[in-house]
Amino acid sequence: MDDLNEHFITEPSALAECCEHLATCPLIGFDTEFIGEQTYIPDLCLVQVATPDRLILIDPLSCGPLEAFWRIVADPKKTVVVHAGREEIRFCHFACNEIPQGLFDIQIAAGVLGLGYPLGYGALIQEVLGLRLSKGETLTDWRRRPLTPDQIRYAYDDVRHLLALWKNLQGRLAKLNRLAWLEEELTAFKHRAVVEGPAVEKWRKLKGIGGLDRKRLAVVREIFAWREEKALRVNRPSRFILRDDLIVEAARRNPKTEADMAALRGLNKNDAPAVLEALQRARNLAPDEWPEAIERENDPPQVTLVASLLGAVLADICTRKQITPGLAATTSDIKHLVRARFRGEPPPEESHLTHGWRKEHLLPDLLAFLDGKRGLCVGDIRSETPLAYIESPG
Repeated sequence: MDDLNEHFITEPSALAECCEHLATCPLIGFDTEFIGEQTYIPDLCLVQVATPDRLILIDPLSCGPLEAFWRIVADPKKTVVVHAGREEIRFCHFACNEIPQGLFDIQIAAGVLGLGYPLGYGALIQEVLGLRLSKGETLTDWRRRPLTPDQIRYAYDDVRHLLALWKNLQGRLAKLNRLAWLEEELTAFKHRAVVEGPAVEKWRKLKGIGGLDRKRLAVVREIFAWREEKALRVNRPSRFILRDDLIVEAARRNPKTEADMAALRGLNKNDAPAVLEALQRARNLAPDEWPEAIERENDPPQVTLVASLLGAVLADICTRKQITPGLAATTSDIKHLVRARFRGEPPPEESHLTHGWRKEHLLPDLLAFLDGKRGLCVGDIRSETPLAYIESPG
């Protein structure tokens, strides 16, 4: 990949020729450089593209609108290779209300293959291709122009090996018959990238809401939705509009007037009317429209102990099957499974372990251990898989 033609696109006319070339390529890789600290939608500063015969840098600050490029990226007939491509998906969605259908995320592919997850781009190149990648421009200000020679070289190198990684990982997935696994992961990943907002109850991640009743949770939800809408409209980070702790405090105090709102130190007084309107919308909701209360799990000691053991078993199974444990399941997934067995219930729907490839390839082994049909001991402590299993006679 070192002898590819390199093209730096800085003019609209050159962008048009570039898009004509990309339209003919069934396989492309791309990455972006952006700055997101001061805006709700990150500022796109540079787009890097790799095709089988070219490396391309596109300067969005001088080329004008990139809608034609994003529609090429969204073409379902193309394989589009990215690394940790959440923001790349979101840029495409913001630009043309579509997402890359033929996405291949090499970070997720590496997790499905047991190479690690989430694995950085440089570490992945070293693991798969045996090459070292310089990351000297990681914290650079990509808005400044002109770009330095070091920035330009770094930008080219950031996509130089994308297609080689795709070829290697795609081959490994095919050999292990795991391409369907990757597609399952990518479908969920693309969905999360574009819908993670008020509609999917991101407000439930706010600290301090565990003790609120359903009525006050409705207040949190309405104020949060208002904040996210305004942040998007004015393109500012959500925290600049209203801090998380003030949303929770407003729900606790339930202010009725702007004078009451003044007691919330840190609230912009110009936003007080809008916050009061959100509060009133919550008050007008019928009880059956209030959110469900957050269930507090007070696990007995044996549940905590068994969940820890099951986590060790899962890690061992994943190592044997060349799957990254961190991609296979979270601690919550494991606890949901153990809690269900403790209550005498079937495996719960809320655990990722009860769906898709995890259900077929991981869940049976976990249930065999959890139901006492398989015992556990230390086998070869020097092995990467030191645990040994003993089948129950029953």
